Amino acid sequence: MNGYVYFPGCSLKENSKHYEESILPVFKEMGLPLEELTDWNCCGATAYFSVDDTMAAAICGRNLSLAEKQGKDIVAPCAGCYLTLKKSNNYLISGQQRAPQILNNLKQAGCEYRGGVKVKHPLEVLIKDIGLEAIRKKVRHKLTGLRVACYYGCQLVRPFTDFDDPDYPTSLDTLMEAIGAEPVDYSGKTRCCGGLLTGTIENVGLRLNYLLLKEAKRKGADVMVTICPLCLFNLELLQDKIVKTFKDDVKMPIFFFSQLLGLALGLSQDDLGFSRSVIPLKAFWEKIRNGGRHV
Repeated sequence: MNGYVYFPGCSLKENSKHYEESILPVFKEMGLPLEELTDWNCCGATAYFSVDDTMAAAICGRNLSLAEKQGKDIVAPCAGCYLTLKKSNNYLISGQQRAPQILNNLKQAGCEYRGGVKVKHPLEVLIKDIGLEAIRKKVRHKLTGLRVACYYGCQLVRPFTDFDDPDYPTSLDTLMEAIGAEPVDYSGKTRCCGGLLTGTIENVGLRLNYLLLKEAKRKGADVMVTICPLCLFNLELLQDKIVKTFKDDVKMPIFFFSQLLGLALGLSQDDLGFSRSVIPLKAFWEKIRNGGRHV
């Protein structure tokens, strides 16, 4: 495979546009511009596998087929898309159970897939393929003094990861260190935010997110960074309700990791989606101005 194609998924085109707005210029700045996968379709999200796992693998297989025809591996920023595409890829190349039939059906539909595509998360590409040293050399504005809680969520590193520890990952922490920020020792980094529970069993979902925010506050974090659109949605948009419910001010800005990386690379804040934040960022910008160091 020669390079990567970018799979945005539905979230990065809708309620998480600031993820796309930051990830694309960051990769361009690093000399690895991402080309969007032509004619991609929804991955079905993780829930579809509990409804019809055969069809779920097939619709992901179509995306894998498209990437294979373009001769490129897939970069999927959304943790849910990354998980479903990687899960489907592992299943389809396994040769077990219904995999041969699904591959045959894809071939009959003009979407033959030979298993030649790798599914990667941008974090993996940055750490493993580009490398921390190359990133350090590109830093123009160190985020000195900014204390960051790195939140991975539960889909990036389990169960299919092959680039970080599934129980206590460190790749996002080392990336934040490389741009001058201080990652706090955040024990909640892989605890689930509840996902869709905030819309189904709200009291459970609120508590799960409260515990994540409270731990970040307790450890002295100024902000939290994540790699998942749904995690960011829960942790950011529910803060008013969480504060009111638990009578505890655990508010803090929640960002996609690519937004902070973009700032450190010297990209304009106006081009990194910060205007989409629903949490006031006055204290954050003061911290950046007072603590940041140009290099």
